[in-house]
Amino acid sequence: MIVTDTILEQASRLKAAGEQFALVTVVRSDSPTSAKPGAKAIVRLDGTIDGWIGGGCAQPAVIKTAKQALRDGQPRLIRITPDTQGDVDEGITEFGMACHSGGTLDIFIDPVTVKPTLLILGSAPAGQVLAGLAARVGFHVVVADRKIAREQFPEADVVLDSMDGIALQPPAFVVVATQGRRDEAGLEAALATGADYVAFIASARKADKLREYLGERGHDPARVDAIIAPAGVPTGAVTPEEIALSVLAGVSQARRAGQGAVRATAAAGAPEAEPAPAQGSEEAGEAIDPVCGMTVEIGGAEHVAEHEGRRYYFCCAGCRHRFEKSPDEYLERST
Repeated sequence: MIVTDTILEQASRLKAAGEQFALVTVVRSDSPTSAKPGAKAIVRLDGTIDGWIGGGCAQPAVIKTAKQALRDGQPRLIRITPDTQGDVDEGITEFGMACHSGGTLDIFIDPVTVKPTLLILGSAPAGQVLAGLAARVGFHVVVADRKIAREQFPEADVVLDSMDGIALQPPAFVVVATQGRRDEAGLEAALATGADYVAFIASARKADKLREYLGERGHDPARVDAIIAPAGVPTGAVTPEEIALSVLAGVSQARRAGQGAVRATAAAGAPEAEPAPAQGSEEAGEAIDPVCGMTVEIGGAEHVAEHEGRRYYFCCAGCRHRFEKSPDEYLERST
């Protein structure tokens, strides 16, 4: 078990290193519970957890909620309880559990986020204005182009003289602002970052032609189709300043919607992994524990059982054991 002081020290190190995480604290407990008020843990973006805030039934709910909080930057208060029949206080999200302890935990999840990165590829006038605006609203601005002049981007955090091999950490957004100068190279560099959000400052007609080019070059059709072009929200923008404002509005909208993921496999040039097979219609990488009803992350799930050719996922060994003893009982109940 990691003591609270160590967790806080680790949180300080992670924040200094610019890594996102959620600080999780037990604020109330009704016995019997293994975790008591004041217990703390850290949940990273990949779902790994350090510290102690309860056993196998509590951790899936905490990890799921921490990931949501890191996506939108909003703190959350959750309750993990075997009794889900009563009224739930406003502002609390309730999770049922069927573990042996039978106690109740109220847990506060506080996301500690980093500045989102805005990568601008190209040095068109609209891109220059965008760099300044984005820096003022809290983005870590990186600009890249060949033969770029640092004085064109006085408010950018990083200016690179090459578009090749740029590595990004989520959350990250890419805007291609080449304006007819090396458009193809800019778009290919944007796709190579692995960022889910790629916008292109160009007309729809030009964007269609370049999508065709990217397709012929063998890029993933789904990712090519996802390029936002024209970039930004429709405002009738004409001047570089108006265009930059429109583009920033689109990026900010995507940020608050929890977008900005970066696919590590795509950035590394490796093929994307196939999604793990899931029970029922759990296409989003999550499954419902048929015993306690908790949501379980399929990727890396420790407790799995097969019944009549179908896989089921569980929050803990206890739920899996109960299911294996009487699967039909729990399947009938969940139905």
